[in-house]
Amino acid sequence: MSVPPERIRVANGRPERPDREFVLYWMIAARRTRFHYGLERAIDAAKSWGKPLVVLEALRCDYPFASDRLHRFVLDGMADNAARFSTAGIGYLGYVEPARGAGRGLLEELARRACLVVTDEFPAFFLPRMVAAAAARIDVRVEAVDANGLLPLRDADRAFPTAYAFRRHLQRRLPHHLDRLPEPDPLRDPPPHRTAFPGDVAARWPSATAIDRLPIDHGVGPVPGVRGGEVAARERLTAFVERRLGSYAEARNEPERDATSGLSPYLHFGHLSTHEVLLAVTAREGWSPGSVATNADGRREGWWGLSASAEAFLDQVVTWRELGYNFDARHADGDRFESLPDWARRTLAEHAADPRPTRYGLAELAAGATHDPLWNAAQAQLVREGRIHNYLRMLWGKKILEWTGGPDEALEIMFELNDRYALDGRDPNSKSGICWTLGRYDRPWGPVRPIFGTIRYMSSENAARKFSVKGYLRTYLDA
Repeated sequence: MSVPPERIRVANGRPERPDREFVLYWMIAARRTRFHYGLERAIDAAKSWGKPLVVLEALRCDYPFASDRLHRFVLDGMADNAARFSTAGIGYLGYVEPARGAGRGLLEELARRACLVVTDEFPAFFLPRMVAAAAARIDVRVEAVDANGLLPLRDADRAFPTAYAFRRHLQRRLPHHLDRLPEPDPLRDPPPHRTAFPGDVAARWPSATAIDRLPIDHGVGPVPGVRGGEVAARERLTAFVERRLGSYAEARNEPERDATSGLSPYLHFGHLSTHEVLLAVTAREGWSPGSVATNADGRREGWWGLSASAEAFLDQVVTWRELGYNFDARHADGDRFESLPDWARRTLAEHAADPRPTRYGLAELAAGATHDPLWNAAQAQLVREGRIHNYLRMLWGKKILEWTGGPDEALEIMFELNDRYALDGRDPNSKSGICWTLGRYDRPWGPVRPIFGTIRYMSSENAARKFSVKGYLRTYLDA
């Protein structure tokens, strides 16, 4: 087996059935064909039994916050995948459910013919429950493969309280895992038995053809000029590394410079692998795994052996991103107030009844109709582009705490707005970013303030003094 065993979790107690027709890869989170442990595992199994590989990539219409925006992004990726699998001679169906419940029985029918079902391990949203329920119904072995990040989810035995603590763990453990990177292109050597997707199954479960007829939210439209999928992801990665990476450290917090990578949606939907991001960044720097520092002191700078900008970027895409995955793999309630650190819950509870001089409801916040122009601009960017500039997203969350009825309500509204509009919402990384505004991965800060207690305070006035924001305001408020 070429895939590291710590990446593979057996999701049920059923046997492999090598006498059946094919190996089935059920693509649900890592929606790509490159740098992909799950696809690699499925191909290995098909080759070992001399069987063809069949791929099902399904898109339900009843997932939370289903909209034209999210559907369009996934459908772009399906088009890329269909072309790649067709060229490789692998039977593929991008199934778009035309009505709620229309796809019921599809997976079971394919599994009934499968020697093995391989799927994706993803620790958040509704996916863990979906995989567990499906695995319990299926009479063949189901393997969930972790292709989420550089560090396997099961490498750590606990959730880490801070980025510093997790970074120390990464510094100790990551060099070991960098010895076995995923294959850059598993389809370069596909199973020798070419096959089409079973025609009787495709006919029995016809896929939707028109997005505007689906029972999803048509009020949240696609982001203009942004295409999903593996092709667009790789183009964006190349453009970032060549044009923006060099100034990332100094410019990433400047709203008007827009120096960030824009890769979060592609990482969230699995159109891009963190391994490919790492190799693209390090190729620019002439790096090798031996350049990683051996001291595990938790410091952000120096341990990759790269430039300041590359180190700063990798700290975001590896340390902070995978810290959220580490938490969600061990806590199913990561979006609830009860999941916050004890000190944060205590100080927020002590100040939950503090008077709120300004109050806004969900509708006003969604419309960006507050008295604060900078906050309104950030919300307008979220609605229009499916993202908020990284620095202003922190401020965005802090002000929601200040303007709503209490920390429970604030957290609920943050997730409602983020998960409805953000292309990278519904993800462990965005979840940890939201919860950071209420103290997760942070520490108490003085002085004690009304509403905030010892939660770190941020204000639009301080942000405007620290950074130039006039151009940002013009872009998102005057359009």
